[in-house]
Amino acid sequence: MKTSEITTEYFLERHELIKPFIHNTPILTSTYFNDLSGCEIHFKCENFQKMGAFKMRGAANAMASLTDEQKSKGVVTHSSGNFAQAVALSARSMGITAYIVMPENAPAVKKAAVKGYGGIVIECESTAIARENKAFQIQVEKRATFLHPSNDFDVIVGQGTAAIELLDIHPELDYVFAPVGGGGLIAGTCLACEHMSDHARAIGVEPENVDDAYRSLQTGKIERNHDSEASTVADGLRTFLGDINFPIIQEYIDQILLVSEEEIISTLRDVYERMKIIIEPSCAVPLAGLLKYKQEYKGKKIGIILSGGNVDLTNLPF
Repeated sequence: MKTSEITTEYFLERHELIKPFIHNTPILTSTYFNDLSGCEIHFKCENFQKMGAFKMRGAANAMASLTDEQKSKGVVTHSSGNFAQAVALSARSMGITAYIVMPENAPAVKKAAVKGYGGIVIECESTAIARENKAFQIQVEKRATFLHPSNDFDVIVGQGTAAIELLDIHPELDYVFAPVGGGGLIAGTCLACEHMSDHARAIGVEPENVDDAYRSLQTGKIERNHDSEASTVADGLRTFLGDINFPIIQEYIDQILLVSEEEIISTLRDVYERMKIIIEPSCAVPLAGLLKYKQEYKGKKIGIILSGGNVDLTNLPF
């Protein structure tokens, strides 16, 4: 599928198709953050999504898009995080076998969660090449369909349904902020703003320490961060853009903002204390960006995608 083939009708059809497999998550407001930012903010709480993150939307749409023959042979992905759990749970809901390649050093609690959702965990060495090779091996042996966590049209469209639900309730929004990691969520948000709003624009926010997407927009080609340099408390955003989502981001995004580690941690703590909800450090990134550049958005109506809530409570950064 090409970007030009994604219409408003198509978006709404896909959203309707995956409704049985996802939650229409709540939208919260906060007087504290409204006053602090000078904006009217509406938080789309994907931390309350099934399996605890927006990834459920993309996984569900990708699997709902498979043919019966593809479903019979199963799916495979490589992930140590939320997409692994999303694929496992979506597959169980649809009666599909899911092979999940996970690095051997992935936390035991994450492996247990994937297994608990019915996924078949295959461990490999803790390198990107090892994960890709093992997933490809399974894809060939089982004739399973490979699902990429972010660089896949069906995944991107699925992730965009979070912004669709937000804009359906609040069509007056001027901007929708989302974190930038692998690019699936922000690309889907860009498309949702383009198709579901007359004027809303997508804003991406990224940690300064892993600013590959920001640099990619500057150079016009996909940039990467060296693993030795890619250290951030928002570990879910260490991934890089792909050749499918990057052109969408290039065409439709308003801009990408950068925030420091200190700003992420401070905002994360404020959300815990003021909103009384659990979010991942990656979730705090877009709000941190709004607060940092609040003078540019004063008086605007802002949507923020809180991307997930799967956090290790024994290892909080504050």
